[in-house]
Amino acid sequence: MEQMARMALPLNMNLLRPGDRVCVAVSGGADSTALLVALAEQSVALGIGLSAAHLHHGIRGEEADGDLLFLQELCSRFGLPLHVEHADVPAAAKAAAEGLEEAARNARLRMFDWLLAAGTATAVATAHTEDDQAETVLMKLIRGAWTEGLGGIAPVLERTPGRVVRPLLGATRQQVVAFLQQRQMGWREDSTNQSSAYTRNRVRSQLMPLLREFNPSVAATLSATAQLAREEDARWQPEIARLLGQLALSGKPVRGGGRAVATAPGEHSIGFELERLRQLDVPTRRRLLRAAAERLGSRLSSAETLRILLLAGLAPADCAPDPTVPSKPNSRIDLPGGLRAERSVRELRLLSR
Repeated sequence: MEQMARMALPLNMNLLRPGDRVCVAVSGGADSTALLVALAEQSVALGIGLSAAHLHHGIRGEEADGDLLFLQELCSRFGLPLHVEHADVPAAAKAAAEGLEEAARNARLRMFDWLLAAGTATAVATAHTEDDQAETVLMKLIRGAWTEGLGGIAPVLERTPGRVVRPLLGATRQQVVAFLQQRQMGWREDSTNQSSAYTRNRVRSQLMPLLREFNPSVAATLSATAQLAREEDARWQPEIARLLGQLALSGKPVRGGGRAVATAPGEHSIGFELERLRQLDVPTRRRLLRAAAERLGSRLSSAETLRILLLAGLAPADCAPDPTVPSKPNSRIDLPGGLRAERSVRELRLLSR
């Protein structure tokens, strides 16, 4: 009987360059196992060096130890180096007052940065799939994301020491499982993936199946939406950077002309002439304010940005007034993250404290 042809995963090879030292971030789950195996099979043809990296989160005890043992055996089978980092993610989450998922993500990024900065890798590859992309877009949408948030998981994440690439974004979880089953390859199941305590798990197990009843290709549709959002945001970025350079005013105006530098320790500010902001359309005003806040080290939500526009008297004409926001000169509002917005007769000023 003729041997069945081996199926290939739809990897985005444009993200990998000949001569790259690619380190695959592996958890032991189906997605990262499939990515590692697929790249191992094609590494010679691609002209890349290959290794793997695993973060032991310190969360699941013996189960996590079993993941590490599985990965050690897998990498030994393919003759690949495995870099292992241990972290106490629960303790880090408590110390930083952040969620467990966020703390784990930050720990992974620190590991990626170390691998890139040390020259161990010129690119770190993560195994995010089309399903992950769809789930991310839904979670961002539910929470009220801006365009860049709806862009979801970018194919390339530029970090200071190098880049993180996602070559598996075009593959579905179904394709991943079929790929491994054809090769009779096992993988590890993370028991926390069954917990309803995590938003992503509820989106995956409850919301996505419901949406597939309306559109069986909803994951592909959401992934396409993410690509459009990333392209739209990329189009805006140089324009907003140009306007910020032209319109942003540092310091505070003083009598007799000129501007004074802030004297409070750690205080920085960016101001705008109200009349010049008034000449811009509302979408541009919103993006400009958000860019200014980011320069000051803060991120504005859509609701917070609207409050600033209301304060400045620059909100959309059909926007309902907010009784908690003053809309006259010499007023101010405090925002999360130590950000304050102040309005004078002629200016709107953002301050970080």
